[in-house]
Amino acid sequence: MCQGNGFRVVITGKGGVGKTTLTSCLATQLARNGVTVLAVDEDPQMNLPHALGLGVEAAGKIVPLNLNHGYIEEKTGIRPGASGWGAMFKLNPDVNDVVKRFGVNVSINLNLLVMGTVKQAGGGCLCAENVLLDSTIRHLALRDNEAILLDTQAGVEHFGRALAKGFNHCLVVSDDTFNALTVAEHSAKLARESGIAQVSLVINRGSQGTAEKMARFDDYIGTGLAQNFNSVFLLPFEPRLETLEPAVTRIMDMKDSDYGAAVAALASRLGSNTCECAENHSH
Repeated sequence: MCQGNGFRVVITGKGGVGKTTLTSCLATQLARNGVTVLAVDEDPQMNLPHALGLGVEAAGKIVPLNLNHGYIEEKTGIRPGASGWGAMFKLNPDVNDVVKRFGVNVSINLNLLVMGTVKQAGGGCLCAENVLLDSTIRHLALRDNEAILLDTQAGVEHFGRALAKGFNHCLVVSDDTFNALTVAEHSAKLARESGIAQVSLVINRGSQGTAEKMARFDDYIGTGLAQNFNSVFLLPFEPRLETLEPAVTRIMDMKDSDYGAAVAALASRLGSNTCECAENHSH
């Protein structure tokens, strides 16, 4: 990963392609590998706590950071919804205590932080929430053998808000459908523009026909899809994931799961100290 002091991975892609499942399984495997992991849920649906197996009661007690109005006021000087557009607030709030105060321990080496997402303004100033969320992502400290995995909402809005800046790897998750691959290609370009050096394509629910579908997509757009990515990973279709929902990380305990094995291989790749800059594509 071209750095020895941990790594930050933003996970993005079209809705419904399995981003949260991948994030939870990757976080679980990295933690088992001895990496200290912070899984960050930026998706407004807040499904990551359930995917990680916290259960309804524990997950229901989590208040996303963007709704912790007292903390936002403490850090930025503005209470959400209480001030107009002319109000002054801190642009670089100190958020060093955010994980200690609002992080949830999931298992050994694995903690969760639920961010929430600022939606379209309906009244009042939402700038303070934006500032706090962006500052939290940018300033979360990384030490040796630590990782941050950011599970984003569907689409590419987070790149528009520059939320992914400061991350050194982007996993663009897609299935083999035309619409999902189109979003993946767009996401890769925006990730590059955000300064993310390593951008990988993860094809989820792969089947025997996946290679043919990707080839047809390449022919249609007139360029090789893989040329936009440093690496391409294939996650095979795993029918048992549907029966395991919402606690999908249990698939990582099933030794006969090809999906689990593929995620474990991806976790090892992300957690290694091998520089990928000179590498081409891996399948």
